Amino acid sequence: MSLEQVPVLHGEEELFARTAHLFATASEIICAARDMNTWAATRQVRSPAPVTKPARLRKLYRPGVLLNPSMAQHLRNIAEKHGAEVRITSDDLNETIIIDRRFAILAGDLRDGRRGYGVVSEPAVVQNVASLFDAAWRSATDLAVYDAQHAELCDVAPRVLELLASGCKDETAARTLGLGVRTYRRRVAELMNALGAESRFQAGARARDLGLI
Repeated sequence: MSLEQVPVLHGEEELFARTAHLFATASEIICAARDMNTWAATRQVRSPAPVTKPARLRKLYRPGVLLNPSMAQHLRNIAEKHGAEVRITSDDLNETIIIDRRFAILAGDLRDGRRGYGVVSEPAVVQNVASLFDAAWRSATDLAVYDAQHAELCDVAPRVLELLASGCKDETAARTLGLGVRTYRRRVAELMNALGAESRFQAGARARDLGLI
């Protein structure tokens, strides 16, 4: 199958109108995303057929998702209450859902407020996508472990983002938080890494996308 032959669906409504039956009968669902906005509709799949819980559900996210308290709590809930395996990776992600290793849904860019999604069923392509996921999964950190290791960063992140958005100097921001300047700058660097940002400006933009500021 060439790239030109991959069907592109526009917006989540069309995507899940066309694929809800696959989710309803899946035994394994794999999901990789930078945040929870890309696949928001997967949390409310509506299908005329009874939806059975997949035997295995694996979700892989970038660290920035944990900076939003409601998103972080949702991930903890699906891990604790629904048995999903959730891991966090600092690697860049190809946002995708893989269903029973037979279908891959690839997220594209936003255009006119709607995201495009490519649906692939060619076995060789699906296998390649699954292999990329497997490699990222092996090097990722379990959600509970990541939570424990980065609890302090998640606690201070909202205040740091507010201070960054205000444009105040590092010395002023550090004093406001009761931190040394070096410690404050280290927190900013950790926050930028969690957001996958290469600059403070980009960190602010991504924080806004996540609803953090």
